[in-house]
Amino acid sequence: MGNLGWMTSFRAEDRTDPPVNSDEAATLLGFLNYQRDTLRWKCSGLTVDQLATSLAPTTMTLAGLVKHLAVVEAGWLNQFFAGGVAKPSWFDERDPDDRNWSFTSAADATPEQLFAWFDESIAVSDRVIANALAGPEGLATLSAEEEYGNQISLRWILCHLIEEYARHNGHADLLRESIDGATGE
Repeated sequence: MGNLGWMTSFRAEDRTDPPVNSDEAATLLGFLNYQRDTLRWKCSGLTVDQLATSLAPTTMTLAGLVKHLAVVEAGWLNQFFAGGVAKPSWFDERDPDDRNWSFTSAADATPEQLFAWFDESIAVSDRVIANALAGPEGLATLSAEEEYGNQISLRWILCHLIEEYARHNGHADLLRESIDGATGE
């Protein structure tokens, strides 16, 4: 399998449960981090070939999900919300004409590369979120860019990211079980 670093030992119990009695920002961030870590857990300890395994009839893979969610994090928070505060390392290789680029281009990436992209996107996202929460508008801070003619609040983006992760973690559950039988929430 090669050196997978932390991925070989990331387990369900390594996740931190979201707070049950906290303010709105801490609750949203708790759920986002829980979903991020659920993806880490579902992809933990797998080889390149296992991460590139699909389950018919879909062509979706765990590798594709990791890269896609790295792109989603960077797209919504770094690029859209903050106006591009950092250039992602994968940015120049993207294909803007291929809606599925993040899924299909991940097939040969190593676990280390996939999670380097993922961690890079999360680190920038976390800085963007912290900066916005430190400002006077907090969760109501509006995006630098517009979608459908509107700026979008950080609150909406965080809710959307939680939804995106949760949906794809459902896919990851099925893919992981088909690879090695591992199951869990």
